[in-house]
Amino acid sequence: MRVGALLLTPGAGSDRNHPALRAIEAAVAPMPVARVDFPYRKEGRRAPDRPPKLIATIREEAAVLVAGARIRPAALALGGRSMGGRMCSLAVADGLPARALVLISYPLHPPGKPANLRVEHFPEIQVPCLFVSGTKDPFAAPAELEVHTKAIPAPVTHVWIDGGGHDFKRHDEAVAATVRDWLAGLR
Repeated sequence: MRVGALLLTPGAGSDRNHPALRAIEAAVAPMPVARVDFPYRKEGRRAPDRPPKLIATIREEAAVLVAGARIRPAALALGGRSMGGRMCSLAVADGLPARALVLISYPLHPPGKPANLRVEHFPEIQVPCLFVSGTKDPFAAPAELEVHTKAIPAPVTHVWIDGGGHDFKRHDEAVAATVRDWLAGLR
């Protein structure tokens, strides 16, 4: 089944207008895309809501996008940057139907705290996953991410942006092209 629409979520310190999310939307056109903000951003707060509220928002926005794009829920790809992508992966691991996950700068652990892993849900992810990360991302070194994503039973693709940090300044177009090509290759 082909991907029929894409839901994109921002990292904790950003909003739906992050340059990487806008670049991905442009790259996958004319595919329907929803770049969404979480409630705390809509309310003008800087601190993210707790995961249950963020995941509920993803479920609600996914339902709106699926209905508007007139696709089956299982044809939807979800993802985003950092915390947003992580919340999408938690939603899918918890049973939200999806075709794929697009995880940009996945926050495997807080910077400097490699023991505080955010991987407990990986064995429950049953859809193909694309991880696009910088080789100098303090939230996940390449070797760490590759080791821990082996727990995902579905196909996992890693793409590394050489020298990239957590925020892909000057690399948004490369990230967008990677996402476009990977989604197009899903059958």
